[in-house]
Amino acid sequence: MERIPLPFTQFVVKMHSRCDLACDHCYVYEHADTSWRARPKVIGDEVLAGAAGRVGEHAATHRLTAVRVVLHGGEPLLAGPDRLRRAAAAFRSALPPGCALDLRIHTNGVLLDRTFCELFDEVGIKVGISLDGDRAANDRHRRYADGRSSHPQVLRAVGLLREPEFRHLFAGLLCTIDVENDPVVVYRALAELEPPAVDFLLPHATWEQPPKRPAGGGETPYAEWLLNVYGRWEADGRPFAVRTFDSVHRTLRGLSSLTESLGLEPADVVVLETDGSYEQADSLKTSFDGAPATGMDVFTHDLDQVARHPGMAQRQAGLAGLSAECRSCPVVRACGGGLYAHRYRADADGGSFDHPSVYCGDLMALIKGIAGPGGPDPAPRVPAQAAEPVLVPALTDRQLGELARGHGGADTVAALARSQLALTRAMLAAVWDSSGLRDSAAWDLLSALDATAPAALDAVLGHPYVRAWAARRLAGDPAAGLAPLAELAAAAAVRAGRDVTLAVPVRGGALHLPTLGRLVATDGEARVTGGADGFTVRTADGDVVTVTGQDTAGGRWQPVRRIRFADGWTVALEDTDPQRDSHHWPVEGRLADPELHSWTGALREAWELVGRDLPDYAAGVRAGLSTITPLRAGPAGRDVSAAARQAFGAVGIARPATAPILGLLLAHEFQHVKLGAVLDLVDLYDPSDTALYHAPWRPDPRPIEGLLQGTYAHLAVTEFWGTRTLAYDGLPGETADHTRAQFALWRRYTAEAVERLAGSGSLTALGLRFADGMRESVRPWLETELPAVAERTAEEARRQAAPEGLVTPG
Repeated sequence: MERIPLPFTQFVVKMHSRCDLACDHCYVYEHADTSWRARPKVIGDEVLAGAAGRVGEHAATHRLTAVRVVLHGGEPLLAGPDRLRRAAAAFRSALPPGCALDLRIHTNGVLLDRTFCELFDEVGIKVGISLDGDRAANDRHRRYADGRSSHPQVLRAVGLLREPEFRHLFAGLLCTIDVENDPVVVYRALAELEPPAVDFLLPHATWEQPPKRPAGGGETPYAEWLLNVYGRWEADGRPFAVRTFDSVHRTLRGLSSLTESLGLEPADVVVLETDGSYEQADSLKTSFDGAPATGMDVFTHDLDQVARHPGMAQRQAGLAGLSAECRSCPVVRACGGGLYAHRYRADADGGSFDHPSVYCGDLMALIKGIAGPGGPDPAPRVPAQAAEPVLVPALTDRQLGELARGHGGADTVAALARSQLALTRAMLAAVWDSSGLRDSAAWDLLSALDATAPAALDAVLGHPYVRAWAARRLAGDPAAGLAPLAELAAAAAVRAGRDVTLAVPVRGGALHLPTLGRLVATDGEARVTGGADGFTVRTADGDVVTVTGQDTAGGRWQPVRRIRFADGWTVALEDTDPQRDSHHWPVEGRLADPELHSWTGALREAWELVGRDLPDYAAGVRAGLSTITPLRAGPAGRDVSAAARQAFGAVGIARPATAPILGLLLAHEFQHVKLGAVLDLVDLYDPSDTALYHAPWRPDPRPIEGLLQGTYAHLAVTEFWGTRTLAYDGLPGETADHTRAQFALWRRYTAEAVERLAGSGSLTALGLRFADGMRESVRPWLETELPAVAERTAEEARRQAAPEGLVTPG
């Protein structure tokens, strides 16, 4: 059976196949592969148009929310400004609506001048510069063919990018390691240039052409070199991002890597050469002549065909694609076997990549050195984070600004939803790839529906608890079996009206069809047949049950009930899906009709109040909240609600006594939902921060993400009480007094938490922007005048052991 290919999200486009330097460590010209000799020097307009079209087609097919295109070479600046302008226009115009383009160029910098910088500013191209350190270090390898130094020209190029008008174009520096260079001197030379990021790259090598290991340098000289840099970088307060170090920190904690050379994330990059041919990663050129070739080109093959190439599949196989020695290694989830090209070794069959990296010892020493003697052991992979995109998110600057203030309109939340659907699809593919199965009617049907009825499949995969199950499965939860694969396929086929029959397990006394409902049946294997008007189930004991329209099949069919509001919005009241137990609190069972009616009335009233009192939040809730899961009531007098990190689009709530509080719980929990989706796209804080921080509304200290989540959610709480306080302005009464006291309490709590976050020292640049946005949202509420009695009541609440308010996991 052919798998659904994992989509590519990064595309390296060779603009020019020659270079104006003669670096002796270059993997393009100085290693085994010689294919560059037969290729056109410059990419032609026909090839460029074909490449852009294929990328746009791929993005539309897989509903990608962002792609990264890197203009490369050789030396791409040799292609000239006009061709680079045409490339930018071609790729930007080819992408479908809602897919953001992260456009970059990697250059040696010697030709970079103001004309190029002005062009890159105009068309939105970020610039990465290759530089190996100070002049002595750089000139060891990066020289002109006649032996002249390139260092002065590169410094001039970096100087241009540091000018205020071009600073935003500066993507960072790429430094290839030479262990004969002094690591601290190299680090200092690069740090003085104030780059936003530095990539320290291991020189490409294989077991047949091993890396330089100077006499007396020890068994792991590359690890020692990098650890020297790491120590200085840490001592300086991490002044810029370093992908290698950041990736080790992340993978040690079960998060995703930021580089293909570490971690187990599937490779998602393809190379497009100047003649239109597709190649695998450039690093494979160091292995053997022709190693990167696929035999495919942009004129006759789409990118899904390339993704199915055996070499690509091997690079996307994760743990299963590593050698037996690697799979048994204690740091494999952090190391990931190292860069694929570095595993090549000649053997009896002529050569293979089924070996540890030639840098195996160095990677082990580096990872253990960064973890430290008291550091964390390599952690199991966290599936939700492991699949997170590492590209610039599919959010505009305006949308990021909205989210930073705690809000987010319909288009902003819709963009988050698209990114979450892409993540769910990737996780589903990972579930299949790790299943060990080779034949599956369910997977065949999912694959077919993906091609012929994608809207029906997306409707099912967009169900919040699909990702919740996939996350459990990938984390090794023994209770998370593979039965949901068949349930998902059957549900999608029913939605598509397909006349197909599929065997589906019945478990816990019910046949489950996500987004549709459940059929009470005897455990075993049922056969579900779809059709234009409904579906039929033949159960294990021979019963045949047909469900059409609103039919409940004598009470055996329990459909998902949906509540429709006056403005046309519809939300599912989910009480059938077994995966819905993903929240912090126990879930309710199937709601009886009287309770369903109570929920319906309460939600309709609550939604009207949200639209009136929280208009800046309502549009986003409407665009992204698809599912409300009833929870069991909490302790007497306490309101219970929750949002599951792995279930975008769902909130769990125990129905409170009043509609206003129900509206508040909806807005509060959807804040967690939004922020979780943002954190799948970008880092707002340093994931290596293990400190605990006090949240004013909790007695127990919280990790940095917990404080961030709670603060973000309480922006909505503050605005809720603030808006209602304005409505009660000047009015007496117990309700008005309670409202004003709650407002005084929560605005103070939220403002304090914002400042604690901002002063933590762990927020990234974007995280600081979020702190500024949250501060901006709270500021006008802090300026609202309140009676002294309200402030006194709030102060009294602060002195109590636990504040009066919401009981939530955040």
